[in-house]
Amino acid sequence: MQPLMLHKSCDLGPIKAVTARVHSTPTGCQAEFRLDGAVDAITLPPEGPSLRTDDLWKTTCFEIFWQPIGGTWYREFNLSPSGRWAAYDFDAFRKGMRDAPVDAISLSCGKSVTNGQGELVLKANISAELPVPAQVALNAIVEHADGGLQFWALAFGPGKAEFHSEACRQIIVERD
Repeated sequence: MQPLMLHKSCDLGPIKAVTARVHSTPTGCQAEFRLDGAVDAITLPPEGPSLRTDDLWKTTCFEIFWQPIGGTWYREFNLSPSGRWAAYDFDAFRKGMRDAPVDAISLSCGKSVTNGQGELVLKANISAELPVPAQVALNAIVEHADGGLQFWALAFGPGKAEFHSEACRQIIVERD
């Protein structure tokens, strides 16, 4: 698991650490995200059916950005603990946004808490055409009970938290 860093503009909240990992599969990729801390003190969206849904990033959500090495286009996946998901393709930085083709996305999310501390783990199995090698970003948005948001990533560029920035894409994924 790779550690994610909290953006410098964010207050330290109930989540003390976020880790994630991703690897390619013959049909797409598998990813896992883990939040550690007072997981009962964060806002989680209500569970629902596995549906493509927009605006998942407005509350606790996990993201993968996948860009083929040498390419300008990239694909964004939004993965919610609710079971909902979204996938978008972009021609270049925030340009040409459209729904990305996806064969299937399967999400599972589990939480365990003891004495106010615990973990939340989301696992994703994504079936979609994902060219390799690719540079990949793994991100998390965590909503506090008071509505404040934390932004976590492998790395950030200068300025505000911007997950679409190539500076966040710190993992090189090859075919397994």
